[in-house]
Amino acid sequence: MRLNNLQTPSLILEKARVQQNADLMHQRAQTLGVRLRPHIKTHKCVEIARLQTAGQFGGITVSTLAEAEAMLAGGFSDITYAVPVEPGKFRRVCELARRSDVFTVITDSREIPEALHRAAQEAGVRIRVQLEIDTGDNRCGLDWESAEIVELANLVNRFPSLEFGGILTHAGHTYTSAAGNERLRIAAEERDRMGEIAHRIRLSGVAVPTVSVGSTPGMMAIDHLEGVTEARPGNYIFFDAFQTDMGNCPAESCALTVLAAVIHQNGNAQKVVIDAGAIALSKDRGACAVRPDCGYGRVLDLEGNDLGLTVAAVSQEHGQIQVSNPELFEKLTVGTRVRILTNHSCLTAAQYDHYNVLESGQIVDQWKIHRGW
Repeated sequence: MRLNNLQTPSLILEKARVQQNADLMHQRAQTLGVRLRPHIKTHKCVEIARLQTAGQFGGITVSTLAEAEAMLAGGFSDITYAVPVEPGKFRRVCELARRSDVFTVITDSREIPEALHRAAQEAGVRIRVQLEIDTGDNRCGLDWESAEIVELANLVNRFPSLEFGGILTHAGHTYTSAAGNERLRIAAEERDRMGEIAHRIRLSGVAVPTVSVGSTPGMMAIDHLEGVTEARPGNYIFFDAFQTDMGNCPAESCALTVLAAVIHQNGNAQKVVIDAGAIALSKDRGACAVRPDCGYGRVLDLEGNDLGLTVAAVSQEHGQIQVSNPELFEKLTVGTRVRILTNHSCLTAAQYDHYNVLESGQIVDQWKIHRGW
């Protein structure tokens, strides 16, 4: 099937670019001497996770229990659920632990270990627990300088139904840094702080088997990862307009676009409207601090060539594009298909139930997206 025959909006996945990106990060992890545990929240797709983990140890990261359940059914059995666990999810966590080889949860709360131990003991399972550390992102996690980290590590280590798995962090603030040297500074700070924390825990007599970091910008910028055992980037598998604006990848590496149709043309306003709006594209403004005119995505032709246009405004099902070039405007008649390179591929993918897999100009397959919580 050709692109022109798809209903719009549709999600287009360029398989060759996905493979290229998977190979890139695999090699990057090997060079840096860490295990790669890719974060599959970007795509929520078993087939893509298999491409990402080929030739590696096979561990993955998820952000929802629905993702974990789908990946377990797809053959993955070493899974880290990288959102702080809370008691309402203990039952599902215990069931996932029962069916997995290794199921890891994270916490930054003193109240969780004993309650989780009781739930695991009752279910007859053992659950791996890592402590989430805040190394500067200020989202979740224990402050990296806090004495509570060592205390909590020892607390987890005391419960027989729990296994202390180490420490985990996410330097999400690498995404707010326009300059490559600033991303390197943040990623190096993340690495060094985690190494220091692991040393403090080990001095207390508790082993730290895993020191886990990860973000795509951090992995692209970092010079070495001494003291780190594992990395969890996710966005790299698709990249997106945000990453290209930051300088993390060329546009030719971006693997995901939204196919849309022109539904309105207004010559007086030099504007066309497409049938892909806030839901189809997401409302993420991306790297607006780097590129203030980034809008809600770049407009490409069917072959993937950049037309030099952006989606300037969105409502639920409408995307508005200003077109000042008269010759280009004349080509964008009602019914014309375009592709949108969106700002944040993770959020865009989560709006759809499948990928249309593109190879050599043809749609050759559909891959399911496992949404939900």
